[in-house]
Amino acid sequence: MNQERIFQIIKVPHISEKSALLGDAANQAVFQVSTDAKKAEIKEAVEQLFNVKVANVRTVNMKGKTKRMGLRRGKRSDWKKAYVSLEQGHEIDLASIGG
Repeated sequence: MNQERIFQIIKVPHISEKSALLGDAANQAVFQVSTDAKKAEIKEAVEQLFNVKVANVRTVNMKGKTKRMGLRRGKRSDWKKAYVSLEQGHEIDLASIGG
Protein backbone atom coordinates (compact mmCIF):
# COMPACT_ATOMS: atom_id res chain seq x y z
CA MET A 1 0.00 0.00 0.00
CA ASN A 2 1.42 3.39 -0.97
CA GLN A 3 1.82 6.34 1.43
CA GLU A 4 -0.91 8.39 -0.24
CA ARG A 5 -3.55 5.68 0.30
CA ILE A 6 -2.51 5.28 3.96
CA PHE A 7 -3.23 8.95 4.64
CA GLN A 8 -6.54 8.70 2.74
CA ILE A 9 -7.64 5.76 4.91
CA ILE A 10 -6.60 7.06 8.35
CA LYS A 11 -7.79 10.63 8.79
CA VAL A 12 -7.25 11.50 12.48
CA PRO A 13 -7.03 9.72 15.83
CA HIS A 14 -10.32 10.01 17.70
CA ILE A 15 -9.51 11.44 21.13
CA SER A 16 -12.27 11.10 23.73
CA GLU A 17 -12.70 9.87 27.28
CA LYS A 18 -13.85 6.47 26.04
CA SER A 19 -10.90 6.08 23.67
CA ALA A 20 -8.47 7.04 26.45
CA LEU A 21 -9.94 4.36 28.72
CA LEU A 22 -9.73 1.77 25.91
CA GLY A 23 -6.11 2.72 25.25
CA ASP A 24 -5.18 2.09 28.87
CA ALA A 25 -7.33 -0.93 29.68
CA ALA A 26 -7.68 -2.88 26.42
CA ASN A 27 -4.58 -1.76 24.43
CA GLN A 28 -6.74 -0.25 21.68
CA ALA A 29 -6.54 2.89 19.56
CA VAL A 30 -9.48 4.66 17.94
CA PHE A 31 -9.23 6.40 14.55
CA GLN A 32 -11.55 8.34 12.28
CA VAL A 33 -11.19 6.60 8.91
CA SER A 34 -12.47 6.95 5.37
CA THR A 35 -16.01 5.68 4.84
CA ASP A 36 -14.91 3.37 2.01
CA ALA A 37 -12.03 1.78 3.97
CA LYS A 38 -12.15 -1.98 4.59
CA LYS A 39 -10.94 -3.63 7.81
CA ALA A 40 -7.94 -5.24 6.07
CA GLU A 41 -6.89 -1.87 4.63
CA ILE A 42 -7.17 -0.20 8.04
CA LYS A 43 -5.08 -2.95 9.62
CA GLU A 44 -2.34 -2.66 6.99
CA ALA A 45 -2.32 1.15 7.17
CA VAL A 46 -1.95 1.23 10.98
CA GLU A 47 0.79 -1.40 10.89
CA GLN A 48 2.79 0.52 8.28
CA LEU A 49 2.24 3.98 9.76
CA PHE A 50 2.98 3.21 13.42
CA ASN A 51 5.21 0.08 13.13
CA VAL A 52 2.98 -2.06 15.37
CA LYS A 53 1.19 -5.40 15.06
CA VAL A 54 -2.61 -5.21 14.89
CA ALA A 55 -4.64 -8.06 16.37
CA ASN A 56 -8.17 -6.98 15.43
CA VAL A 57 -10.13 -4.13 13.81
CA ARG A 58 -13.76 -3.23 14.54
CA THR A 59 -15.55 -0.49 12.59
CA VAL A 60 -18.63 1.61 13.33
CA ASN A 61 -20.49 3.81 10.85
CA MET A 62 -21.41 7.01 12.67
CA LYS A 63 -24.42 8.95 11.40
CA GLY A 64 -24.07 12.72 11.13
CA LYS A 65 -26.12 14.81 13.52
CA THR A 66 -28.92 17.07 12.36
CA LYS A 67 -28.22 20.67 13.38
CA ARG A 68 -30.14 23.95 13.14
CA MET A 69 -28.89 27.46 12.49
CA GLY A 70 -31.91 29.68 13.06
CA LEU A 71 -34.65 28.47 10.75
CA ARG A 72 -32.37 26.46 8.51
CA ARG A 73 -31.68 22.79 9.08
CA GLY A 74 -28.47 21.09 8.14
CA LYS A 75 -26.79 17.73 8.57
CA ARG A 76 -23.21 16.92 9.46
CA SER A 77 -21.42 14.36 7.32
CA ASP A 78 -21.53 10.66 8.13
CA TRP A 79 -18.17 9.18 9.15
CA LYS A 80 -16.55 5.90 10.10
CA LYS A 81 -14.75 5.04 13.33
CA ALA A 82 -12.25 2.17 13.69
CA TYR A 83 -11.33 0.48 16.97
CA VAL A 84 -7.87 -1.05 16.45
CA SER A 85 -6.76 -3.71 18.96
CA LEU A 86 -3.00 -4.04 19.22
CA GLU A 87 -1.08 -7.21 20.02
CA GLN A 88 0.56 -7.65 23.41
CA GLY A 89 3.72 -5.56 23.77
CA HIS A 90 2.78 -3.00 21.09
CA GLU A 91 1.57 0.51 21.87
CA ILE A 92 0.61 3.75 20.08
CA ASP A 93 1.04 7.03 21.94
CA LEU A 94 -1.73 9.16 20.40
CA ALA A 95 -1.05 12.13 22.69
CA SER A 96 2.32 12.82 21.03
CA ILE A 97 0.95 12.63 17.46
CA GLY A 98 -1.16 15.79 17.57
CA GLY A 99 1.86 17.98 18.12
